[in-house]
Amino acid sequence: MSETPPNSLQYRFDGPEDAPVLILGPSLGTTWHMWDRQVPELTRQWRIFRFDLPGHGGAPAHPAGAVSDLTDRLLATLDSLGVQRFGYAGCSLGGAIGVELALRYPERLASLVLIAASPRFGTADEFRRRGVVVRTNGLDPIARSSPDRWFTGGFAAAQPAITEWAVQMVRTTDPGCYIAACEALAVFDVREELARVGVPTLVLVGSEDQVTGPAEARTLVAGIPDARLAVVPGASHLVPVEQPAAVTDLLVHHFSTAWDTGFDATTGQVALPPAPAGPVPALLQPAAPIAAIAPAVVPAQSWGETDRYETGLKVRREVLGDAHVDRVLSQADDFSGDFEEFVTRYAWGEIWDRPGLDRRSRSCVTLTALVAGGHLEELAFHTRAALRNGLTPDEIREVLLQAAVYCGVPAANSAFRVAQQVIREETTLAE
Repeated sequence: MSETPPNSLQYRFDGPEDAPVLILGPSLGTTWHMWDRQVPELTRQWRIFRFDLPGHGGAPAHPAGAVSDLTDRLLATLDSLGVQRFGYAGCSLGGAIGVELALRYPERLASLVLIAASPRFGTADEFRRRGVVVRTNGLDPIARSSPDRWFTGGFAAAQPAITEWAVQMVRTTDPGCYIAACEALAVFDVREELARVGVPTLVLVGSEDQVTGPAEARTLVAGIPDARLAVVPGASHLVPVEQPAAVTDLLVHHFSTAWDTGFDATTGQVALPPAPAGPVPALLQPAAPIAAIAPAVVPAQSWGETDRYETGLKVRREVLGDAHVDRVLSQADDFSGDFEEFVTRYAWGEIWDRPGLDRRSRSCVTLTALVAGGHLEELAFHTRAALRNGLTPDEIREVLLQAAVYCGVPAANSAFRVAQQVIREETTLAE
């Protein structure tokens, strides 16, 4: 166990101190206990390092809103312990951390297993809406629905104690950290970078996984040059819990046969290897060629020097959601196209991106202005935007009450009716 500063993670070790280090990464809403059934067998060969995500399992609530942030915290923890090289297996969000490690710190990674993972987890809209649900209702709705997402129906019915454990695990997570993790998954997208993953990789998925199923697993295998696929029958999203023996066997086989050498048994550490002279041999070629994309070198720019259209499009999507923006832009034609570009560039790329007000404040101003103008259609999607920007339904109600005084009761009456419907839709967990 560990004391945990903000830039590191709560962790525990199991197994012999002189063995190679193997890290097991958890999924969103779980703790390191999701790996309990794998530890006895894995500690025969490896020193197992498990960690909790921020605000999970009693870990300090230091939210991390990006997978890269979680990855940096993991490496800071490992650096403090003198662990330089390791194998890594991660489930779902833990898998995203594994991909990030392979892309940004390949010299640290000896072998990789991605479980119930994806190069992009659903859509940004889905995860930001989940954040709205948690901000409004707490984690109880998410907790109660977790067994349906994590386990097959037969397993949940046959294992009520494990099902209840899963519910309580989510229910005791810090809501702010859960919301931040949703935001991290919302912006995670490495589909065009998979060809740069040069470490031996096993992609493991449950055959019944409805969250990140076999289709997403095959996308990973097609994109990663040295990757193999294992589909575990009769398992859903939380495969290590539902089929522990099968997952353990697959982990042992992969890490025993696909581990880059360099381990020094006298110190428990390794010297960092030099960069390979040529490409890593591919055991499985991608189904279609995927170009490697090097990180773009972008010079530092002050506000006002960036491409305002591209910035505006990014901000517009983050605030209003991909689905809304895609729908609006798809309807643009020769007549309205210039107007949509104008709105994207100046409203979203100039005003919404200015540093003087945060997005919560801008949502308050926008809602009030729309009430005053009687623009109910735009009030509807800006109410959704306000929820995404962090306003609670209670705070939106206060904005509309304030508007009633200064914009008129009839205008506010119509606004309350529109906002009430939007809030009801957005804060109810989708089945």
